[in-house]
Amino acid sequence: MNPLNASFSEQAQRNDNCAPTDDVLLTRFQPVFERIASGALQREEHRELPYEAVGLLRDAGFGALRVPQSFGGIGATLPQLFRLLTLLGEADSNLPQIFRAHFGFVEGRLNDSQPDQRQRWFPKVVAGELFGAAMAERTAETRNSVTLIKTAEHWRVNGEKYYCTGTLYADWIAASTTDGDDHVSVVIATSAPGVTRLDDWDGFGQRLTGSGTTRFDNVQIAEQQIIRRFKSAERHEQSYITAFYQLVHLATLAGISRAVLRDAVDFVKARTRAFGVPGESSPRHDPLVQRVIGRLSSLAFAAEAVVDRVSANVERVWQAHQAGTANAALYADAEINAYQGQQVAVDLVLQATNLMFEVGGASATSTPRHLDRHWRNARTVSSHNPAISRERALGDFYLNDVTPGDAWAQRVAKDTADKAAQAIAVSTELAFSAPATEEQTS
Repeated sequence: MNPLNASFSEQAQRNDNCAPTDDVLLTRFQPVFERIASGALQREEHRELPYEAVGLLRDAGFGALRVPQSFGGIGATLPQLFRLLTLLGEADSNLPQIFRAHFGFVEGRLNDSQPDQRQRWFPKVVAGELFGAAMAERTAETRNSVTLIKTAEHWRVNGEKYYCTGTLYADWIAASTTDGDDHVSVVIATSAPGVTRLDDWDGFGQRLTGSGTTRFDNVQIAEQQIIRRFKSAERHEQSYITAFYQLVHLATLAGISRAVLRDAVDFVKARTRAFGVPGESSPRHDPLVQRVIGRLSSLAFAAEAVVDRVSANVERVWQAHQAGTANAALYADAEINAYQGQQVAVDLVLQATNLMFEVGGASATSTPRHLDRHWRNARTVSSHNPAISRERALGDFYLNDVTPGDAWAQRVAKDTADKAAQAIAVSTELAFSAPATEEQTS
């Protein structure tokens, strides 16, 4: 059954537009997904960065899925977006991750309190321009190594970021910078002088996402490229964006589980010899092989069900946000559900990527089949925002009523207090260790 055939509230009014039907979306994007899938093995074998695949999605308007129809976009619901990302993940699991920052940027503008941000950036998205991100650091999470400095007429950006997934394929980079004590979100053109994007991601999975280094060397930006300025304590405001970003990973995992089922079925149907049975035989009629395929189908079903449940909940928060009725409990519920979904989906999909080898003996490990890529990709996706940390956060919530947002705010407050105390200690030490001046000794 196609995952977009399920019934949900995509016909609800949003921004004076009705979302497209599932059939309309499938007619538009399924052929693109099929073309992407046809080249996935070759890209994996030769480590060919999927510029062509990204281009196909760009030309089909995939990046404008969440842009309201009033801006010329498609106006899809959140469940529709994540089910399409699941299908894209089945075709090639690198692609949903490449688009993760782009859809996050669009969602951020949808929730932005400044209407001019939508007026400025949505036409670019509708025109096919894509957004990457330069947010993460190799060092401590509260440190930002990229700085923003005001000059006479412009701003200048300097520094380096890593884990810049999708930026190799993007037209714009949403970057996190600092200006004194302020954290500042800026948007930088990838073509701007001083921007360097490196394909130095060395993970054993998701090898084509371009999740490497981005450098900014005295890059000039204009005032309108600054999209947000905030203090450390304001970083975790009420929002469903954390759940949104996690959902991209969940959809990618669900897509991998579908690809595992697809490849296992294709492998078995083409075989004429069962393990441990001499001569010609029919593995597809082997009860043990049937049992494995049945289990794989159930794991894929469960992974997709997780995506459906979490995305429906986030849609509920989005609708409440639009109506002005969203509250702290709704935002916390969306984030908690995303964390819970992560705990289940990771285990389900990793089970599937391991179990699939039970259908074919040693021949399933043949290198040209690249069936191992499913485990490598799932394991790499699962390593993002580690599940063990989210599991602890869930326990803290149920035992102590501490929401993930509250926990973040507490960590930021403690970090700020520790830095202030350290600064006072250093200042005091310098005062007592400085050599006496002539005035002090007279």
